[in-house]
Amino acid sequence: MHSIKFGTSGWRGILAEDFTLENVRVVTQAIADHLKSIGEAEKGVLIGHDSRFFGERFARETARILAGAGVPALLCKDDTPTPVIAFELLRRGSGGAINFTASHNPYEYNGIKFSPSWGGPALPETTADIEQRANAMLGEVCYRDMPLDQAVHAGLVGEIDPKPDYLEDLRGKVDLEAIGRSGMTVIVDPMFGAGRDYVDSLLVEAGLLVQTINAQRDPYFGGVSPDPSGSHLGDLIARVKRDDQVLLGLATDGDADRYGIIDADGTFIEPNYVLALLYDYLLRRRGEKGDAARSVATSHFLDAVAAHHGFAVRETPVGFKYIGEFIRDGEIVIGGEESAGLSMRGHVPDKDGVLACLLVAEMVAVEGKSIRELIVDLYARVGEYHTARQNLRLSSELAASVGDKLAAPPEQLAGKKVGQVITTDGVKLVFEDGTWVLFRKSGTEPVVRVYAEARNSQELKQLTDAAVEFINK
Repeated sequence: MHSIKFGTSGWRGILAEDFTLENVRVVTQAIADHLKSIGEAEKGVLIGHDSRFFGERFARETARILAGAGVPALLCKDDTPTPVIAFELLRRGSGGAINFTASHNPYEYNGIKFSPSWGGPALPETTADIEQRANAMLGEVCYRDMPLDQAVHAGLVGEIDPKPDYLEDLRGKVDLEAIGRSGMTVIVDPMFGAGRDYVDSLLVEAGLLVQTINAQRDPYFGGVSPDPSGSHLGDLIARVKRDDQVLLGLATDGDADRYGIIDADGTFIEPNYVLALLYDYLLRRRGEKGDAARSVATSHFLDAVAAHHGFAVRETPVGFKYIGEFIRDGEIVIGGEESAGLSMRGHVPDKDGVLACLLVAEMVAVEGKSIRELIVDLYARVGEYHTARQNLRLSSELAASVGDKLAAPPEQLAGKKVGQVITTDGVKLVFEDGTWVLFRKSGTEPVVRVYAEARNSQELKQLTDAAVEFINK
């Protein structure tokens, strides 16, 4: 029997293998018990799901278990983006939210993401308590369920549509008039996921010419993981390249908490650059003032923008929950990760791909330049930053020894002297010239993720090659 283990964004598993109805019932009961232990159960739980297979059934089953435990629940009417669930959780003041999503993972996965009442992804102390409770109950009938019609009649289960209030909130956070004045043509790709009719609907409302692709629900996601990275957005990239009138391609992942940006020439723009550009835009054009936050694996391009404007950057472990705390407390203007998670002050303390896409559209509209031109302009002000990431699959011998190797990192690499060793999450070597490499072991497979950043592409290759050699030799 598989144990329940929460990762950076919840518990995920393969459908019918470890992600089963019975295990979902157990985890739901564990969440109910957790909420009762902290006095939040009476506030109720929001239940949502993305466009994956069986999402509705998992959501209804969860409502039945919560009702059996005496915990009120509200079911989202349709498949719903993660940031919309976070927004509604805060708007209603609920005790928590249970969201069935595996985000950008392949179609055979599903997952439970639990969000506490503050609206961000659950912190480790919360998921550890839920894990412990769930694993103690595995293999036992530890819950009482209530038929759904009976739960509805008793007032313990209801249904809501959180979409209108979320869209209304975004209208106050994005300059739709400025977007509309640009008159540009945009292609939107929700990747068959829960982000359908969000980004495109507001852009159409703004008055743009919008082409939408992959906009029907498909639990198989067209046979491709709903990951808005350059390797998974071939359809969008090809369409942007074909049409000279299109200035921007915008994509969201399976649950619309991540984003993918395609420039007018069909170039995929790495999230590291998007984060730095948007921070600079918010400070320079909107007059925002304040620090930013990023994960330890995210580009220091953001740091250069902060320093240029007289602000600082908070570095966190990988996982948006840590950035979300700063957003919750209003301590930063923007926060993000290299894996395409982003949110901003005054918004939900969780990743929001819909907001990210709309902010990019606003930035391009207001600046009147392509993203590549904006990057060149920013380089001229703060210097160049080039990043890379590789996943190294390890042999059994290397997997056994890599921990010892990282515990004694080198004093120099690729001819560069290490100035600082950061162990916030993995082992990060920051060299005296400000370039860096990061080694992070996967918690689920024999893989080491190698991140690197340098000031030009040649230096980046040398640094990456040296980092890979250090792991492999």
